Amino acid sequence: MKIALIGASGQAGSRILAELSVRGHTVTAIARDPSKVASLPNVTAASGDIAAPEALAEILKGHDAVISSVHFSASDPDKLIAAVKTSGVRRYYVVGGAGSLEVAPGVLLVNTPDFPAIYKSEAQGGVDYLNKLKAQNDLDWTFLSPSAAFVPGERTGTFRLGKDELLTNENGSSISFEDFAVALVGEIEAPTHVRQRFTVGY
Repeated sequence: MKIALIGASGQAGSRILAELSVRGHTVTAIARDPSKVASLPNVTAASGDIAAPEALAEILKGHDAVISSVHFSASDPDKLIAAVKTSGVRRYYVVGGAGSLEVAPGVLLVNTPDFPAIYKSEAQGGVDYLNKLKAQNDLDWTFLSPSAAFVPGERTGTFRLGKDELLTNENGSSISFEDFAVALVGEIEAPTHVRQRFTVGY
């Protein structure tokens, strides 16, 4: 597949890029500074500005799917969604956040008393982004939320998938960037959560 990856040099984005490359996909790796994009097989780095939707749409045209891996607090969901829709690409995958996941019926993680204040703006941005996607009738989107601890680690290929509830085990709630990438690329290759959110964790 021909895939455009926005935010290809970030923590999650760089792992997603590596997973796409090793699986043989052709990737346009978009970053503000393309020199920071890893040099990998089937990867072409491109300079793109998420604040300029018309220019970004031109880069996205002709791809089978678009992946967005950018911080919610540093981006405008309306501009990103507009760029994807203008490009004509129907499949849109968003690297989500754990804040929008439920820890009890109707209770989001971001709204719990102990949620760290430093991450609240980013987490609420993820909630807002997901709600905007749910309102789209002409975009085949998928929003993949990581577990609470989203950290560098190993590519084990062993994890659990869920829907709207935060996944936990005896060690808490976590997923590595590497295994998150495995789950996301697996969804791209065999879509089962079109116009849905799902989550991944150990």
